[in-house]
Amino acid sequence: MAERRLPLHDYHLRHAGQLVRGGGDFLFPLSYTSPADEHVNTRTNVGVQDLSSMGEVDVKGPGAERLLNDLVVAELRDLEIGQVRYTAMCHEGGGIVDDLTVYRFADEHFMVVTSSGPRKDAVRWIVEHAEGRSAFATDITAAVALLAVQGPRSRDLLRRLVEGVDFDTLRFFRFASGTLSGVELIVSRTGYTGELGYELYVPADEAGTVWDVLLAQGRELGLQPYGAAAMQSLRIEKALPLYGKDITPDVTPFHLGLDRFIRFDKRQFIGREALLRIQDTGLDERWVGLVLEGSTPAAADDPVHAVGDVAAFRAQRFSGPEAGEPVEPYEPGERVGTITASAHGYTVGKLLALAYISVTHAWPGRRLLVMIGGRPVPAVVTPTPFFDPEGARIRAKASDGPLRAEGVR
Repeated sequence: MAERRLPLHDYHLRHAGQLVRGGGDFLFPLSYTSPADEHVNTRTNVGVQDLSSMGEVDVKGPGAERLLNDLVVAELRDLEIGQVRYTAMCHEGGGIVDDLTVYRFADEHFMVVTSSGPRKDAVRWIVEHAEGRSAFATDITAAVALLAVQGPRSRDLLRRLVEGVDFDTLRFFRFASGTLSGVELIVSRTGYTGELGYELYVPADEAGTVWDVLLAQGRELGLQPYGAAAMQSLRIEKALPLYGKDITPDVTPFHLGLDRFIRFDKRQFIGREALLRIQDTGLDERWVGLVLEGSTPAAADDPVHAVGDVAAFRAQRFSGPEAGEPVEPYEPGERVGTITASAHGYTVGKLLALAYISVTHAWPGRRLLVMIGGRPVPAVVTPTPFFDPEGARIRAKASDGPLRAEGVR
């Protein structure tokens, strides 16, 4: 398919070392300096990313609430004006059409933000189901740029620049309207890094103005742009799923551990009956975290195996480039899963992966083997998220001051 360009494409082309094709066939900057530096800076100072590949759907009308409540697994009738809710749309078989966020602007006015990859399918799904429902769904993606400002110093930065928003009281998963250098925007306290952070919805034709102001005024707070590589390592440390390998139409919220977002007390929503059956029958596999040995991340679709007949103690090489390696390679047993994503966890100092693993092997502490480049690499099933499991950083109050990531490598 033809490549698509973000509103800030020219900046990315000039300053990023490499552009890569990603979700929705957009060209994304891989990194501006190095993935490790951008990751660490976002955890310790503040980073900014162009996420304008995400889709936005404006939904209005007297039937808007009922339409969206029938489309998603979460309950929206109690969603307050100024509040955001993460949820998923499923098809009749219970598989995920897309995971998304829903914003409530008024009693009869919502915005749905879709993932990049399935954007067109998700928009089409909403528009088609809106017919005859006294609701009007409009794809406004081309008119909106989305800039993510993430990190422990993000509040300090935006407090200086944005007028009309009280950052001391803006809570997690809430949003407000404001202006930055005369540009009207929406400030949402959400993100995809596991950090205190915000997402700015800006008119696409004014995205360059906002981007330039952020870079210029954020310099003294350490602001740096980050690319797709750092986004991956940041979200993997928090085990945040991404549409493509982690999320597909064959995967249900149960597989991803997102069943806590399902409200079965709702009388109806698409996929409800199928999800109830799955709840009763159980799963064959689950999405879990792995900590890998070695220094090379796995690739998506790399196979995961049970450990075969491996002796408890093995002879090791004591010299040369393979020092420490077993004299005989580990022997993989049956295939029990597939890698969906992998990266260096620069904050936690470990090599991480996410994978679908058979439930018989998906318990924490289970030792497995991942075939990376045809070579078996030991791995251990590990509870997720790998970083900040209590979620203290994303919910940090203004009185907490800037939090620092412990153990940043």
